[in-house]
Amino acid sequence: MRAGGTKPSIVLIGGTTRAGSTTESALRFTARIIEELGGRAEIFAGSAIDLPMFAPENPDRTPMARKIVEALRGCDGIIIASAGYHGALSGMIKNVLDYAEDLSKDPSPYFNGRVVGLIGAARTPRDLGTVLMSLRSVVHALRGWPTPLGVAIDAKVPAFDADGNCKSPELANQLRLLAQQVMEFAGKRALLERAFTRLHDADYLAWA
Repeated sequence: MRAGGTKPSIVLIGGTTRAGSTTESALRFTARIIEELGGRAEIFAGSAIDLPMFAPENPDRTPMARKIVEALRGCDGIIIASAGYHGALSGMIKNVLDYAEDLSKDPSPYFNGRVVGLIGAARTPRDLGTVLMSLRSVVHALRGWPTPLGVAIDAKVPAFDADGNCKSPELANQLRLLAQQVMEFAGKRALLERAFTRLHDADYLAWA
């Protein structure tokens, strides 16, 4: 529960430059579930995450890059969906995650204390496994907490219809479980943060 609101805030990042990709469809379907569960979903997908290559020595940021960094700074949980290419996550998603370096000097740096749900889509069994492994490695490096469940989607089989509905009951159930895990842990973080704020305010009033 962030300042100015009572709903856990979940940032969802994913997709490719192709509109309606499997990963973007999965992300938007999961965002709907997040909102059904009482969360506030903010999606960055497709062209929105086609950012300039991250260069740590260059402090200039595009408006969208600043918006993504601020959303990550203020969220309670994160969901990342990436296609698997050549044994790893996509370069575009990795580039977006590199912008989390702008959070390195925050009181709670990077993804510290935040739950992160992971979705991978690929056309080969090798890439299906390695995309989730590489996503987990990046999230661990950013001090995030990956959910126990990671969802792997076979991109050779059309999984979503033109309206964004999931055509596979099994996949829909997996995405719902992922959303539930993210919301459960994000809700606990939000409650702890609110309790900490109340204690801080009480200490300040007592001192004053």
